[in-house]
Amino acid sequence: MESAEIRRRWLRFFEERGHTVVPSASLIADDPTLLLVPAGMVPFKPYFLGEVKPPFARATSVQKCVRTPDIEEVGKTTRHGTFFQMCGNFSFGDYFKEGAISYAWELLTTPQDQGGYGLEPEKLWITVYEQDDEAERIWRDVIGVPAERIQRLGMGPNYWSMGVPGPCGPCSEINYDRGPEFGAEGGPAVNDERYVEIWNLVFMQYERGAGEGKEDFPILGDLPAKNIDTGLGLERLAMILQGVQNMYETDTLQVVIDKATELTGVRYGQSQDTDVALRVVADHMRTSMMLIGDGVTPGNEGRGYVLRRIMRRAIRNMRLLGAHDPVAADLIDVVLKSMGEQYPELLTDRKRIETVALAEEAAFLKTLRSGTNILDTAVTETKAAGGRVLSGDQAFLLHDTWGFPIDLTLEMASEQGLSVDEDGFRRLMKEQRDRAKADARAKKTGHADLSAYREVADRSGSTQFTGYTENHNEATVVGLLVDGLPAPAATEGDEVEVVLDRTPFYAEGGGQLADTGRIRVEGGAVVEVRDVQQPVPGVSVHKGVVQVGEITLGATALAQIDLVRRRAIARAHSATHLTHQALRDALGPTAAQAGSENSPGRFRFDFGSPAAVPGTVLTDVEQKINEVLARELDVTAEVLPIAEAKRQGAIAEFGEKYGEHVRVVTIGDFSKELCGGTHVHNTAQLGLVKLLGESSIGSGVRRVEALVGVDAYNFLAREHTVVAQLTELVKGRPEELPDKISGMLAKLKDAEKEIERFRAEKVLQAAAGLAATAQDVKGLALVTGSVPEGTGADDLRRLVLDVRQRITGGRPAVVALFTVANGRPLTVVATNEGARERGVKAGELVRTAAKALGGGGGGKDDVAQGGGQNPAAVQDAVEAVQRLVAEKA
Repeated sequence: MESAEIRRRWLRFFEERGHTVVPSASLIADDPTLLLVPAGMVPFKPYFLGEVKPPFARATSVQKCVRTPDIEEVGKTTRHGTFFQMCGNFSFGDYFKEGAISYAWELLTTPQDQGGYGLEPEKLWITVYEQDDEAERIWRDVIGVPAERIQRLGMGPNYWSMGVPGPCGPCSEINYDRGPEFGAEGGPAVNDERYVEIWNLVFMQYERGAGEGKEDFPILGDLPAKNIDTGLGLERLAMILQGVQNMYETDTLQVVIDKATELTGVRYGQSQDTDVALRVVADHMRTSMMLIGDGVTPGNEGRGYVLRRIMRRAIRNMRLLGAHDPVAADLIDVVLKSMGEQYPELLTDRKRIETVALAEEAAFLKTLRSGTNILDTAVTETKAAGGRVLSGDQAFLLHDTWGFPIDLTLEMASEQGLSVDEDGFRRLMKEQRDRAKADARAKKTGHADLSAYREVADRSGSTQFTGYTENHNEATVVGLLVDGLPAPAATEGDEVEVVLDRTPFYAEGGGQLADTGRIRVEGGAVVEVRDVQQPVPGVSVHKGVVQVGEITLGATALAQIDLVRRRAIARAHSATHLTHQALRDALGPTAAQAGSENSPGRFRFDFGSPAAVPGTVLTDVEQKINEVLARELDVTAEVLPIAEAKRQGAIAEFGEKYGEHVRVVTIGDFSKELCGGTHVHNTAQLGLVKLLGESSIGSGVRRVEALVGVDAYNFLAREHTVVAQLTELVKGRPEELPDKISGMLAKLKDAEKEIERFRAEKVLQAAAGLAATAQDVKGLALVTGSVPEGTGADDLRRLVLDVRQRITGGRPAVVALFTVANGRPLTVVATNEGARERGVKAGELVRTAAKALGGGGGGKDDVAQGGGQNPAAVQDAVEAVQRLVAEKA
């Protein structure tokens, strides 16, 4: 049975039994504590925690999941993988243990020709929590499983919680006996390789308190409503139903392995090492395509780094297997075909996925070529010095300068018998991040204690947003926090968080900045609102300071936004939609939105593109946007079922979570997007849009920045003033500026070349004098010394080669000269054939000199160069070269 059919049967079975089919959520977790969705129940977490009331009593899904803690184990065992699909059925206060157990048994054991999976009942073993008499009774007396195939286990394997205070409960696992060829008998309590777990039933019936680990916490009592959360690993069931040994041999991964063997000529099963590499390629390429499909782009932080790391591991393993040409295109093709039946969006979005993946492969192959040489040099130097640990400084240099992920450095160093000073590396990384984040805005409420906000939501419900049609409204203060804690009142000067039952203030989201304004409370109190966030879904929290008087819980208030700011932000947001559509028209659907920020009078828009957008294209995009403004198109919004919105062609942002009904913003016949933000009523209200330029913000992602309305006019006015000043200076018309300035620059460049020529001649005039200073070291002519400060590396190299050429008579010769340029010491060393025959090599001498200078270097045996950080150490470096030459000669 193919994986796609397993998925279809699961969803059909539970839908026929009253469950709402919930599509898989994006792998981009809608949870600030998670980078990626690691489990099937994550999208339902707000329902289980009581943050949001579930819109259904029963639900089922097949959720895409990614786990990466054991990434180094992928391929080494056949049980570790980064991407998997978790089939789940969920009950929210509806059926409980007997219902969950009965459904599981029915689906697993019903014959395949009747819609089930057709597993033999006698091969199924059950585990229950050691104190769960009820679950054992149901399995034994209701289902009819023999008592000898039911085993009781402790809290570790058979009790579930989220690791924090909240819902918890016992588990019951269903295990499949794969037969004596997989080990000794005795059930899952004895051998979990033979008796493999396929389905876990979690009975959420208790509330737990604080505690450490999986077992050390108190049970506080029963939950108000008992819930069911189950998970069946699709890949594990596919392994059984397809009669293969492990998940890598199932249909969706075996085809990737087959393609990898075709590309490398390595046969699967040939050796343990090559099998591990092939499994890494199959797993990582599939995971990479699923992540890119959900809008993740390679980067150096967060989920972007996860993607970059696993994709680069896959590419490097292909090279280790013997594939030295680009391979991603062929591997992408088989992954998308194998997964496309289950996730059709992979096929419809194929071009964008390929563009992102191929760009990352090209970037990594370039990184490998340059960085590998640097790493090899560092490894050689470390071994030569008798060391077994690559320094944190060297690992950081590889990461910061050459783009080598630390994981790759660890792997490649390990292959050559070295470890890496990870602590030193991470210390340097932390110092760099701390510097970068010194002026960054703190992440808002991402990991704060949200219990106070949940209490407000439970007591008063969601905040009604009136801002689409109103800029002020009366409201009631239903929540008040001072210093993050609930308070009955707050007085002048207090920093407060205010929750209203209804508000015109837009909470930051969807790329749009929050509104600011004032809340005037009965009795004369005034709160200046500086920010609005939604720390829990549906609850708008107004953050600000009490300027006058006292605000109390339950008071009547008038909420009023800063209308000038709101209108400026609305213009920016509508301009963002126009820019998105114009870019897609110019570049194709790969120019999908990857982020945005709409602020008063300006916006930035991030989009997918493998290369820079040509200036001419950007000019055309800007012209099209402004032509749309002149057409005076109406901007409208309506709420539609998401299926209807997609049918109408509305564009959705990657990674956003949408409900069953969505708000669609339409700009005439030009643009249609899913959007919850505020907008103008007509494009004429934008006035003018000026694109300032575009730049790269990561692999395959570009950023356009722009001004709107008065801000755009002011920018053009300043530009006009600058042009007027330049025309006065060059005594020409505006249209003549490019030619006149180009001519000036050309003359300046010619003058600089002439100065450089004179300077080089002056440097080379010293060659004869330097050659005459050669010392005799055991019959070898050695020239060392410093040349004037400011001499460039190219001039120094030419001088060294000229001096070497002037040492005649067939004498072995070594020339090592030093200089300081821009505050950094440089050295170039050259040897002739006679010196090399004696074992004196330029590369070795340069490394010795560079070490004394506090840096590094390398090159060939005949000529090499290096540098360092310490100009004061030049004389030490000269003496180090002299000693080494004396030893070698």
